[in-house]
Amino acid sequence: MNDQIVAEIAYVARSADPSAPRPRYHANDQSRDTVVLDPKLMPITSARGGGATLDSLGFELVAHESAVRDWHDKAEIMARHAPEIIGLLRAQTRADAVVVTSPGLLRFSERSGRAGSLSNSRPARFAHVDVSEATARAFAARSQPEGRPPLRFAHYNVWRALSAPPQDVPLAVCDARSVAANDLLPADAVFDEPDTPEWSFEGLVVAHNPAHRWMYFPDMHAGEALIFKTYDSDPARARCVPHVAFDNPACPSEAPPRMSIEMRATAYWFA
Repeated sequence: MNDQIVAEIAYVARSADPSAPRPRYHANDQSRDTVVLDPKLMPITSARGGGATLDSLGFELVAHESAVRDWHDKAEIMARHAPEIIGLLRAQTRADAVVVTSPGLLRFSERSGRAGSLSNSRPARFAHVDVSEATARAFAARSQPEGRPPLRFAHYNVWRALSAPPQDVPLAVCDARSVAANDLLPADAVFDEPDTPEWSFEGLVVAHNPAHRWMYFPDMHAGEALIFKTYDSDPARARCVPHVAFDNPACPSEAPPRMSIEMRATAYWFA
């Protein structure tokens, strides 16, 4: 296994026009996106054995088995997997409370023929952070489980590969310490499910910076989970992790197409 590969990271171009509308991207109808890509070849280093932690780099790989039998069964995911995610994040972060905030997003690489077959089921093909600071604070307040404000809160994604390794389209995560504030550009994330009113919130897309340190975990399997932050209210810790799906140049052509699930949750500390 190579410790480092070189692959294309789909950055988003900075607009030279300060009056230009900010980028807008859609969960399903991507033909309506206004994101202008600025792809760059970047080294992507294996983080296996590298000691990455949630509070240092902003992400961490942990061993974690799930009792879910059918990953296509939304009811089973909420009944079984949501409590598993709560237990996992409480154990890893020592948070006082954890609230799962999404039903679980199944995603498929394009080679599977299933990308787009479910709502928001395509790989995330440009570098981004799910929420801006304003959105993170609003979402945390909306899900807050106690009447008093927390001393700290953090948003997490828990990403699990469900297809056998290696992944043809893995997830790359960027060391939070290598990201400058002006690398993160406000954008509108639009959820456009059929027969449902559209709604949106402010997310962030990522402009190129040669200082970025991209990493991934080769050969992930269903018995482990990649946890990464999308926002932490504590500025002394790693705060947010840009991430993106990329084509793995080292993956054999006969490898099974990627299938993965992403769960999102918010952790709170009250003391």
